[in-house]
Amino acid sequence: MIEFGIITVSDTRTEETDKSGKYLQDKLTSLGNKFVTKYIVKDDAKEILMAYNKLIDTNCELILVNGGTGIAVRDVTIETLEPQFVKLIPGFGEYFRRISFDEIGTRALASGATAGITATDQLCYLLPGSTNACQTALEKVILPDLDHLIKEITK
Repeated sequence: MIEFGIITVSDTRTEETDKSGKYLQDKLTSLGNKFVTKYIVKDDAKEILMAYNKLIDTNCELILVNGGTGIAVRDVTIETLEPQFVKLIPGFGEYFRRISFDEIGTRALASGATAGITATDQLCYLLPGSTNACQTALEKVILPDLDHLIKEITK
């Protein structure tokens, strides 16, 4: 069992309309993992960082951030959170874009999806806001190696 938290970054999503956050929560809990909390924040560096700092002060082993990873001016998730990581996992973003290319073509190249390790030894993924992209990332990349990566971080 893994404890996890979610941050949804969007100027428009609410608890009722957050399909990606709900998908991530439902999928992980259906596999026996423990949901800790979720924050829905605006595309604003200060709000994103505040939610992130709250989650790194929990027992979460996994933090999933969805939204704000594209190329729009308002998309600031990557620029805000990547500098917080003590170690990057560049292979995640590379592979995610590769398999997304098969699904959506060259549009996948605009994704800044990435992952890293927090200062408190949590695994953190920065995902696009689309539910389809979250499903691809979780089912094809994150879940197959999740237990292994968490063990590697804490050994």
